[in-house]
Amino acid sequence: MPTLFTRIIDGDIPGTFVWSDDLCVGFMSIAPLSPGHTLIVPRREVDHWLDLTSEELSHLTGVSQTVGRAIQSAFDPVKVGMMIAGLEVPHVHIHVVAIKTEADLDFANADTSAALEDIANAADRIRQQLVAMGRSEVFG
Repeated sequence: MPTLFTRIIDGDIPGTFVWSDDLCVGFMSIAPLSPGHTLIVPRREVDHWLDLTSEELSHLTGVSQTVGRAIQSAFDPVKVGMMIAGLEVPHVHIHVVAIKTEADLDFANADTSAALEDIANAADRIRQQLVAMGRSEVFG
């Protein structure tokens, strides 16, 4: 059975995408830790990041860095954090999050009632920055 993320990637479940290439996608979290919280997800279903190939991990990290730069430009946070947890969905995903303190990476603080309009607006801001960076992988 496909994972939740595969179903989003395949378009069976709606997602708010900011990035798409042959190896991975980037879409917005529906329970953001902060505005612009983006998930970078490989197209291939892999449960644990240790099971990614070195090439896949390198690519995901590079995309996370690029999207992180767009988040930095769009939201001007103190830092942009990057984290792999992998406990809720059995499909590797990297969280790229605008942060002020380490507490901003606590999932207990996720906005589980975030308005879809706010998520879409944050995605637009990230896409605008990716376009300004000359990226062609922008999706949405």
